Parts: sequence; C-alpha cells; structure tokens
Amino acid sequence: MKKILLLGAGRSATVLIQYLLSNAQSQGWQVSIGDVSVDHLGPFLQEFPQTRAFPFNVQDEAQRGAEIGAADVVISMLPALFHPLVAETCLALGKHLVTASYVPPQIKAMHEEAQAKGLTFLMECGLDPGIDHLSAMRIIHQIQAAGGSITSFKSFTGGLMAPESDNNPWHYKFTWNPRNVVLAGQSTAKYIENGAYKYIPYPQLFRRTQTFLVEGYGSFDGYANRDSLSYREPYGLQHIPTMLRGTLRRPGYCQAWQVLVQLGLTDDSYTLEDSARMTYRQLVESCLPEADQETSLRERIASYVGLAPDAEELRLVEWTGLFDEAPIGIEHATPAQALEKLLVEKWKLSPGDKDMIVMLHQFEYELNGQRRKLTSSLVVLGDDEVHTAMAKTVGLPVGIAVKLLLQGKLQTKGVVVPLQADLYNPILDELEQYGVRFQEQE
Repeated sequence: MKKILLLGAGRSATVLIQYLLSNAQSQGWQVSIGDVSVDHLGPFLQEFPQTRAFPFNVQDEAQRGAEIGAADVVISMLPALFHPLVAETCLALGKHLVTASYVPPQIKAMHEEAQAKGLTFLMECGLDPGIDHLSAMRIIHQIQAAGGSITSFKSFTGGLMAPESDNNPWHYKFTWNPRNVVLAGQSTAKYIENGAYKYIPYPQLFRRTQTFLVEGYGSFDGYANRDSLSYREPYGLQHIPTMLRGTLRRPGYCQAWQVLVQLGLTDDSYTLEDSARMTYRQLVESCLPEADQETSLRERIASYVGLAPDAEELRLVEWTGLFDEAPIGIEHATPAQALEKLLVEKWKLSPGDKDMIVMLHQFEYELNGQRRKLTSSLVVLGDDEVHTAMAKTVGLPVGIAVKLLLQGKLQTKGVVVPLQADLYNPILDELEQYGVRFQEQE
C-alpha cells in the first residue's frame, strides 16, 4: 500500500482531498491529512476509514520528520513560505514532493541532490502555475512539430465569480489566499513585446491593462504578472519577440485597486501606531496630506489620486468600508493587513456562490510562409462555495500528478516543472473528464 501525506487542508484542497479519497481504494493508497485544524474534514472522512486526519504543526521538527518519514509521497498545500521546510525534510528522508506553488530559490537549489537520490520534486502543478504550463506546452510543441515558429505568446488567468454570483461592484470575491491577492504585483513586472523589454513598477501596474473578450462571458482586463521573461527558456522560446503572462480581472477592478495602491493601503512594510483602536477612516486620513477638513474625505482622496469626486473607482473604494469609523482591531497591523481584514469580510463567498476560472492563451506564429493566430481558452465554473472552480483547477492536476508518480509513469527526477509530454498529455486528458477542457480557435 502506497502512503500519501497531504499537508494543508484549506479551501484550495477540497477537490484534491475528494480526488485522493475516491481513488484510494482502487489505487491502493493510504491517505493521511495534516493541518493546523482538521475538524472540518469529519464529513469527508466518514466514508473512508483508511484515511487519517490529524493536527499538524509544520514547525514541529519531530512531528514533521515522523509524518514525512512514514510517507511515499508528500503533497504540500501549505502556505508557500513553508514549502522549503517541507522540501528539506523530504530531501533528507528520501521522499517525493508535489506542490501547486512556484519554485522558490531554496527548492531550486535542491535539484541536483534530489536528482542524485532519485526523487521527484514536482512544483507548479496547480492552476497558474500549472494548467497554464500544461496547456501552453502542448500547443507550443504541436506548432513546432508542424514546422511553425512562434512569434508571440500571451497567457492570462483569473479566479473570478460566475455570472450568477457576480453581485458586488468589484466583480470579485476571495477563492484563494486573501493575503496573496492584497499583495499581488508588488515586484516589478517584466516581459518582452515586439522585441523590446518592458518593465512595469508596482505603482503603475494596475494602470497598464489590456482588454480581452471571452465568448459567452464578456470582457476582462489583464495586467502583467511577475517575471514573464524567466519562462522563455523553460518553454523553449528563448528568441520569441513577444511573451507576457498576466492576471485577469473584470473591468473596473484594476482601476479601483490602483486607488488603494496610490493611497498606500497595500503596503506591508511597516506597522501602524495603535492600529487596534485606529478606525478605517482614520487609516485613510493618515495616508492623505493635511487639507481643509470641511472638504469631504471622498473629495480629498479624489484630489490626491487625480480623479473626479464622482469617479466609479471611488464608489468601489467607499463600498469596501474604508470611509467608515469601524476599528481595525488588529495589534501592530500593517496597512495591507488592515485592508485584508476588511476585504475578507466584504469579499467572502456566500452560501451557494459559484466562482469561475478563466484562462486565455494567445499565440501568433509563422507556418509555411503564412502568419497565423491561435486562441485557446478555458472557463471552469464552481459547484458551490466549497467545491470551487479554484479548488478544482488547483487540486485536480496535483492529484493526477501524484497518481502518475505512484504508478511509475513520471520518471523525471530532481526539481521538475510540468512542461513535458509525459505530464501534460495524461493530466490534460484526465482533466477533460472533470469538465476542464480548452476551446481552440484559429
């Protein structure tokens, strides 16, 4: 019997847990699930007596070593900052590791030792990163196999709300780690366009958007995400003139978020004085220059950020509750932490809410002397506020990859990102059985 250890059982792991448990008997798996709290897993586990759930503290070295040591493969769905700690223990004890997160430098440095020990540390195998890699690489290899030369590749992904649950003016609710959303884009975005390198510093990021139309679902704004340049070599597109990876939001979101950036409310670098008693209105006031107090707060913000007082962006900002006298209620909070607390309440999923994942790839290539364009799009809808599209598209690729690993069908060793056919073909093929299917249009 193969033993799987899943660390992390939060909202993004719900569908992964279902997948592991539903395959456990036929595949001969024993599944153990550890997290800070596992009380919410009771209903899941009643039907699966071969599954064990237990409270887990990743920083408890003895517990971490004992649990990882007893497993054949470890899945980490913990916050990304804990992945290197888990990876170090997996490396020391000779255990495979699978995650949905980006490869951090600490784990990248483990490549040669993991390879020498015959271990697979499969990273970036969720949604974005993950399904974006799998789907893009299959198309890239198909175009190249036909003799084509790719001249432009743009890829955008967004976790949004399904149309029937899109009921607030931001057109957004949290289906992923709220902290990651609040801190999104804080490193300079880098990409290449028509042969020219482009850099967008954080203060300008949400001003620089592109608009896309997805048939049947309307318009979306895309902003550049992180370092697109670093993917040219892994994708085999070292000489491509245009390459951009980005994030999708509904129109209006980026423009309103830019106001929060300009005010300094997404800053996580310092703590506020007496933040527990400070109100949100006082927080906003503290970000503004001294002005005539007879002028309304909205007018002063408008003047500071260069908008008209009746601008739609300011209506969205006011809707969050930032103008209210409600106390922040957190000791030693950063502005970003204060904002996160407010938004977690305003952007939480309601019973019955359905989310939506949208992914869009745009290719331009030359084949037989002709210039061609190919668009590949994915829309996935959630079932409810627990079985979300986000949980489905993050968790299923991880689960399928673990199955391939335990079946001996994944032979690549070391620190691996899913860019090769022995991963993208079986994972994408099985994902189609769950309704995760791309539509291509030339």
